[in-house]
Amino acid sequence: MKLISNDPISIQAEKYSAKLIEKRPALLLTAADGTVMGELALVFSAHTLNGRDVSSEMTPWRISERGSEITLTCRLDSCVWDEKIVDIRFCEDRIVYTASVEGRGDLTDLELLGGFYTGSNRAVSNARLYSGFRGDWLFNPEPDCAEVYRRGVYERSLIDLTGVPIPGRDGWFFTPPVFCYVLKHGEACMTLGISAEPGTNDYTEFEYTGGSGQELILRYEGYTHVDGFYRLPSLHMIFGRDEYELISEFSARKAEDGARPDWWTRPIFCGWGAQSALSGEMHCPAPQLSNQIFYERFTASLDEKRIEPGTVVIDDKWQRSYGLNDVDTDKWPDMKRFIADMHSKGRKVLLWLKAWDPEGVSPRLCIRDFRGKPQSIDPENPEYIALFDAACREMLSPEGLDADGFKIDFTARIPTCPGCQRYGRHWGLELMRAYLAMVHDSAKRVKPDALIMCHCPHPYLADKLDMIRLNDINIARPVCPQMIHRAKLVKAVLPDKLIDTDNWPMPDKRSLLEYVSLQPELGVPSLYYLWHMDNSPEDISDADLDTVRAAWAVWNEKRKAL
Repeated sequence: MKLISNDPISIQAEKYSAKLIEKRPALLLTAADGTVMGELALVFSAHTLNGRDVSSEMTPWRISERGSEITLTCRLDSCVWDEKIVDIRFCEDRIVYTASVEGRGDLTDLELLGGFYTGSNRAVSNARLYSGFRGDWLFNPEPDCAEVYRRGVYERSLIDLTGVPIPGRDGWFFTPPVFCYVLKHGEACMTLGISAEPGTNDYTEFEYTGGSGQELILRYEGYTHVDGFYRLPSLHMIFGRDEYELISEFSARKAEDGARPDWWTRPIFCGWGAQSALSGEMHCPAPQLSNQIFYERFTASLDEKRIEPGTVVIDDKWQRSYGLNDVDTDKWPDMKRFIADMHSKGRKVLLWLKAWDPEGVSPRLCIRDFRGKPQSIDPENPEYIALFDAACREMLSPEGLDADGFKIDFTARIPTCPGCQRYGRHWGLELMRAYLAMVHDSAKRVKPDALIMCHCPHPYLADKLDMIRLNDINIARPVCPQMIHRAKLVKAVLPDKLIDTDNWPMPDKRSLLEYVSLQPELGVPSLYYLWHMDNSPEDISDADLDTVRAAWAVWNEKRKAL
């Protein structure tokens, strides 16, 4: 790391070079091979409920050197904050940009590498500054219905916590993935990744704006109150050659200690696919078919067909109320006996949970919109936490149902939108962590080897989950490539976590059997269908199930080394 020049400031590192641009607060960034990655606007705007943030003056850059690192620091004024600070730390392999504010306000949108600044108006005649990234494409780690992972640098892109298959919101397979884009230009790659101190991840979206000039926006929606000095999330620009490797480097975290129960690695049978297949045949919604009669039929069929899962998942909707997780005894007159029967056969049982759903819960224990309408349960409300804790004891303890863990679904239904009423102070990623912590910690107190599965492959959530589910298959696109991509992302971000490969829905039998054969390469095999599918009239024969048995045999050999 070398400071080449003070006027203008120019820095040479092993993997890049950086040079301040005269007459405006911007940085020309070049990869080690000479490829220009862009001109970065070094200002930011932290908008609040009380007004939009504009700066007019900034101090000269102060240079400090410590070991092999160089840091540039400047201060800016603001019309809504007492002061703003920019710290840019230059390391051999990365640049870390950190913004801070001093004052009082409720954050709405944080614009990084762009924003309002009038101080260079006389030179460039514009108070709105953007960065100008250059590249062949931008990689987004959030799978969506288009299955397009690389987009042009002039296109908008979004990473968020929510999702549903409607226009503009269809990135719901991982909620959330890691908040990190990768810019590719020629052979050079660079991350644009967000990292915040624990307890301050209160944003819901991370947007790359696209356009002829770009910036990055974190959305806080007005729920983060600042009173005094507040360090905003850091932006990490790490240089390398491969997007998955860079996301892994950005996400690097210490692996957790402790032995992994062997049963977690055994193949899974989930009843949802069989429910879905029967729903078309019986002309009724699939959740109505989560009942004891059908699950006894499903599991008896496993025995007849010599399919030997280690885990059975009782799926949507065994509960009378999603928010209370109370057994619907009309559908499950003796769930405890069913679970005991599975245990006698050496099988564990997971119960499906619908995250966030307030069904059956008093509105005062919920997060409510501006009209007071319940939007979700509130995982920071002590009364709801106590309610869930009691339900968890009933679901997992030997005195209760004696189930063995949870498959958490619908995490994308996390509440977002300004103006909500809530008990606690957190929002966004912190609220997701609060929900998973409530489930995880309650479960582990009752049954220490309980398995917690969800589709939230973010490193900040890693200690509150045991297994990442690859989530539903997108039948509008080829099956195997999309699942390979999702598994690569999970392994890059959480290499010490198990993967549930999922198995639903399927467009046809050929796709089903191809994916079944691939599953042992990706993670724990999972089977959803036994007789036929919900999207194809083809029956599943015993010869077809030979493919399942063969794939599971391969996996059972592999898992001995886990």
